[in-house]
Amino acid sequence: MSPGLVSRALDRGAIAFLVTLAVIGALVPVLNLAVPPSSPFYLSSYFVALFGKYLCFAILALAIDLIWGYCGILSLGHGAFFALGGYAMGMYLMRQIGTRGVYAHPTLPDFMVFLNWPELPVYWYGFQHFPYALFMVVFVPGALAFVFGWFAFRSRVTGVYLSIITQALTFALMLGFFRNNFGFGGNNGLTDFKDILGFNVQAPGTRAALFIASMVALMLGFVICRVVVSSKFGKVLVAIRDAEARTRFLGYRVEAYKLLVFTLSACMAGVAGALYVPQVGIINPSEFSPANSIEAVIWVAVGGRGTLTGAVLGAVLVNYGKTYFTSGFLAPYWLFVLGGLFIAVTLLLPRGIVGTMHHWWGEWQARRQAARAEAKPSGLPDGAPRAAE
Repeated sequence: MSPGLVSRALDRGAIAFLVTLAVIGALVPVLNLAVPPSSPFYLSSYFVALFGKYLCFAILALAIDLIWGYCGILSLGHGAFFALGGYAMGMYLMRQIGTRGVYAHPTLPDFMVFLNWPELPVYWYGFQHFPYALFMVVFVPGALAFVFGWFAFRSRVTGVYLSIITQALTFALMLGFFRNNFGFGGNNGLTDFKDILGFNVQAPGTRAALFIASMVALMLGFVICRVVVSSKFGKVLVAIRDAEARTRFLGYRVEAYKLLVFTLSACMAGVAGALYVPQVGIINPSEFSPANSIEAVIWVAVGGRGTLTGAVLGAVLVNYGKTYFTSGFLAPYWLFVLGGLFIAVTLLLPRGIVGTMHHWWGEWQARRQAARAEAKPSGLPDGAPRAAE
């Protein structure tokens, strides 16, 4: 991305949002590492890991908003790309355990020793190297999205049918990863991580570094999305969302545009999953659950579809509410709260929180300009001096 393209894509609101993220990204690790635990400003490592997880969810929400809010592609299976990125990072972390596992095998992870695997599967080769793992974090979700999108978009599958197919995709992957002979830990998944790049994943410094990495990834993802939606490419995406048949009639290759943005969105989801795994300490097939993908769509709807900042805000707010409601006597009622929240937003705030604020601000500015126009004396151009009385 050229600096000129980035500068044109970032307005005052976007710059203010990025500055806010940068301040939070710098302040949280300082309050965790440099402030004594006795201070009221001290933030625990639990808080750092918790909000690091929220940042990963915010990246996933950005990825969904890019395709749903600006191209009209409602994916109910984006959790699959998130989980694939998480499994790629989990495989790297498992290879770092080595002889420190329960069975002290130098090559095989513990679950493979327990299941009597004779040797390491071919698709596990290379994951002991961090650069290779990073490449697979992006490549695997992107390749799956490209292949899936190639067939779906060329077949002109749209609307609710596409949503159902994406949901079927993530459900099929969940069933496959639950199998022990799939080579990914079965229903237990991958866990008991020790190190990342030689640093203890449980150490406060490592948790703070992962939080910073998540914040940087969120900021970078936001900038990429802003550049995309502010460009001519983004204008075509909006045209596809609002009138796909007309856009195709004008000569645009609609399928190519949709395929490219869908693949980019899947890569962003994979990065989010890769940052999520070392902070929570586990990845298992439940991350493929269609309910997780549907919940991610709710984050975007609550924050404001087609606003980017709203997707981030919705992910953080809804997940904070989930943490609050599932940690006490209200835990059994969380799904009712989530469903009620979605219904309330649909009926009362169809534009979401940020979208509604933008709408109210636009109306207020329009009323203000109308009032100014009425207050001007008729027959005089702007800036013309009044006749002396």
